[in-house]
Amino acid sequence: MVRTYAADRKTANVANKTINLEIGVLRSVMKRAKLWHLFAEEVKPLPVHTQIGRAMTSDEKLRLTRAATTKPEWQNARLAMVVALNTTMRACEIKTLRWCDVDFLAKTIIIRKSKTQAGQRMIPLNDDALSAVKALYSRASTMGEPHPGHYVFPACENGHIDPTTPQKSWRSAWRSLRKAAGIPELRFHDLRHHAITELAEGQASDATIMAIAGHVSRQMLEHYSHVRMDLKRKALDGLGSRRPNSGNKPTSCDTNYDTRDGLGGIDSEVSQRKEWSGREDSNVPLAISCRIFSW
Repeated sequence: MVRTYAADRKTANVANKTINLEIGVLRSVMKRAKLWHLFAEEVKPLPVHTQIGRAMTSDEKLRLTRAATTKPEWQNARLAMVVALNTTMRACEIKTLRWCDVDFLAKTIIIRKSKTQAGQRMIPLNDDALSAVKALYSRASTMGEPHPGHYVFPACENGHIDPTTPQKSWRSAWRSLRKAAGIPELRFHDLRHHAITELAEGQASDATIMAIAGHVSRQMLEHYSHVRMDLKRKALDGLGSRRPNSGNKPTSCDTNYDTRDGLGGIDSEVSQRKEWSGREDSNVPLAISCRIFSW
């Protein structure tokens, strides 16, 4: 039964990680019923792609930004790119953004719909993101006063713009844009990864990153902890080449840095990633189990 279920989900083009999570729930229920041993040897987790994304180099970011302004038909992709790079928003969050979620006076955006509840959050807009949103508002105003329920990125089919429907994709424009910039392998989701990396390089704490970006996996947080550690190591390496202070003036000591954020690598070595559920406790509530078997 479990093997057939996995095969059916695979045929439906569901990601391996999703299949593992769902079978993990079935596994927990069957273990509680003392039946899992009948299938344990035959059912193994599917291989999961562990790439968490990549950040661009300074040169790549500059090339991408310049290329985005060269063609008018790339406007949607360009403005979405600016928003993503300056807010850490996912593509799905950008597409479902409505004007009622934008506060121009407070310079904030509210993410009401996300992949998880942790993704529902309020994000301050910096100058670049605010300029992009204002450009979108000016464009929407050419077709009349934007309604609060209208989408910031409306659907456009055969030249007809429908602000009551969100844009489905800017895939073609994005593919052409990144190819023109010389980085054809860059995914749109990598823009979120790049923004979070820059936050980490700016010494933002894990709590700050999660407040801005919403749900961030433990694997990603451990990666960003290493980014911060590299910066701290470079700063400390520079101390060895400095000359001693002349005179009797004492040097100032700044103890405001959070030293805990560099321990992510140690934690990752101690904790083993769960193959099925990814959680410390593999037991699941009975309500979830009932929903699984009600399919």
